[in-house]
Amino acid sequence: MADDHSRAGKASATRSRIKEGSPYPLGANWDGLGVNFALFSAHATKVELCLFDDAGETEIERIELPEYTDEIWHGYLPDARPGTIYGYRVHGPYEPKAGHRFNPNKLLIDPYAKGLVGSITWNPALFGYKMETGDDLTFDDRDSAPFTRRSRVIDSAFTWGRDRKPHVPWEKTIFYETHVKGFTKLHPAVPEKLRGTYAGLGTPAVLDYIKSLGVTSVELLPVHAFVQDDYLQEKDLVNYWGYNTISFFTPARRYAAVPDFAFSEFKEMVARMHGAGLEVILDVVYNHTAEGNEKGPTLSYKGVDNASYYRLMPKEPRYYINDTGTGNTFNLSHPRVLQLVTDSLRYWATEMRVDGFRFDLATILGREPHGFDEGGGFLDTCRQDPVLNSVKLIAEPWDCGPGGYQVGGFPPGWAEWNDRYRDDVRGFWRGDEGLLPSLASRLTGSADKFNKRGRKPWASVNFLTAHDGFTLNDTVSYNDKHNMANGENNRDGHSHNLSCNYGVEGPTEDPEIRAVRLRQMRNMLATLFLSRGTPMLLAGDEFARTQNGNNNAYCQDNEISWLDWGAIGPEERDLTEFTQRLMILRESLPILTRGRFLTGEFDEELGVRDVTWLTPSGTEMTPENWAQGDARSLAVVLDGRAQVSGIQRRGGDATLLLLYNAYHDLVSFTLPATVGASAWTRLLDTNLPDSQDVVSVPVGERYDVTGRSMLMFVLKPEEVEGADVTEMERSYQHVMQAFERANIDSVRFGTRKE
Repeated sequence: MADDHSRAGKASATRSRIKEGSPYPLGANWDGLGVNFALFSAHATKVELCLFDDAGETEIERIELPEYTDEIWHGYLPDARPGTIYGYRVHGPYEPKAGHRFNPNKLLIDPYAKGLVGSITWNPALFGYKMETGDDLTFDDRDSAPFTRRSRVIDSAFTWGRDRKPHVPWEKTIFYETHVKGFTKLHPAVPEKLRGTYAGLGTPAVLDYIKSLGVTSVELLPVHAFVQDDYLQEKDLVNYWGYNTISFFTPARRYAAVPDFAFSEFKEMVARMHGAGLEVILDVVYNHTAEGNEKGPTLSYKGVDNASYYRLMPKEPRYYINDTGTGNTFNLSHPRVLQLVTDSLRYWATEMRVDGFRFDLATILGREPHGFDEGGGFLDTCRQDPVLNSVKLIAEPWDCGPGGYQVGGFPPGWAEWNDRYRDDVRGFWRGDEGLLPSLASRLTGSADKFNKRGRKPWASVNFLTAHDGFTLNDTVSYNDKHNMANGENNRDGHSHNLSCNYGVEGPTEDPEIRAVRLRQMRNMLATLFLSRGTPMLLAGDEFARTQNGNNNAYCQDNEISWLDWGAIGPEERDLTEFTQRLMILRESLPILTRGRFLTGEFDEELGVRDVTWLTPSGTEMTPENWAQGDARSLAVVLDGRAQVSGIQRRGGDATLLLLYNAYHDLVSFTLPATVGASAWTRLLDTNLPDSQDVVSVPVGERYDVTGRSMLMFVLKPEEVEGADVTEMERSYQHVMQAFERANIDSVRFGTRKE
């Protein structure tokens, strides 16, 4: 260490030609002639720019940034180039009780770094205090440089060619949530050296498969550079999901086939997805950082300006507000921190060309000191920003802070993960009582949550499963979580899974149990894709992927979390093709994606209701029927004639009849009579998933629905000889053509076991 310091001191005598530079833009930016360095810190007294050799190992020079403008330290190096490796040492008061934790012995990552090199090796020197004492009021003078990452100047040049964003309309959007590494790590059609990488996700076999499913938008778990937790490494585990960000501008090197080219490899993946007509959505974590609480390491923001970047306890700023459950909370009430987050979002939307963002614990981003505010600074900024208001914005609308549950509470322009949809649909098909009223709302876009301020049904992101929790297969295979592999004696992960094993915990060869499980998966998938709102499918659910009952696989970078393409057998292929048919049918049914909430009110001019709820006997549901706690069956008529706009009062969509039977036993439904119709044509029966027969049942007749099954019918209009073909008839023919196409098309696995 002494040799390094002596070299740095000697080099300072012949320091580079530092100029005053500019306070904007923040970060290290090459202009073709040199690099401008700019760092925000409101409370620092001095900032040193530390330069490293080409290997990023030896500090060769320290240069004091010469200018301080509007709380930004800045300088310009005419001899710096892309590839320059650097970090900062920031001087200022070390007064934890006042919220200040400056320690120039700690090399800091530039908050605006576009590239990183090296890795973090957990060592006491990474902490601003003497970590061995456990007392964060102490001061540590050890150099952290040998153990932390360095920032790197990049050249942003990339040839996009004819790349165009797909701009999928919200009402046509279907999300597909997956993990960059886990999706391709075991994929035999991906070259081995590309498995688990951005490049692997952009290979033709992978894109063909994703596109063939019918999804439109691939939502990736975090790809921002993140930190591996020391407590996980001590247990030989890793942070697999990546919700531990340290750099908001840098793509994670661990997902690059060639780590030093992660920047360009990510861009190429985006370009290839766009070429396949797929959007790229990033799961982003701006609510906290990897620096933890007062006992955590000093890696970047804490050492740059702790009192600005983090929300601190008002009366005891030594301690952090922990609305995230991770130790700290990013302070988006501070204008420069808000700028950092929005600059990051614009960077990914423009420079990296992604199509939208899913915000982890998004309630925090809308929380001001007085509480959650849908008119808060961050949410208002997104609404008026010309870049951000043109991309998809999706909130995870909850956190563990005060007033943290905000489903339906975000402003216009936002979509939200709707966990009520997940819980009510799971509970209904499990056979829970008293869920008919809630189910009715979930099927029609959750108007009780989202029908306000001109918001549309697409604002509800409907999902059955996500990365956090059971997979769809495990939802019907386990009563309880099985998280022993996480090393916490099964204490981690939630226990409210709304799951059922149907007789055996875990895998079984019992044909009856397997049949029930597969039908229940089909029931939930059919419910998802035939509901109003924006569907989200967890990757692998289409072929019954299992995590062996682990509902919190955040630390499992192994076969527990990776998609096992080799385990796809006949039953799994059938489920995938069933899922594909659902998406083809959904695409052919505008009635499911119209931008209006269904009210059930009678339209005097058309003489119809947009939605009618019926008992199995064919009578309209009454308040007494809705209040019947043990009722587990329901019929829904979505009348296509009511789906036209106010100025186009003719024609309409196809009319659908959906039958839901969560009873274990058969229920006989009366198919409602409708003026101008001759029959109901069955398009879907989850008890007969492979049926390609066109079955028409005359209106008014009874139809037996197997226990635990869902059916969909489309209304067949009467044919009047000599009359013009009506819009309703055209809609019916369009749906029947889609039905035929869904039965012909097959999923292109490239991994089938014959």
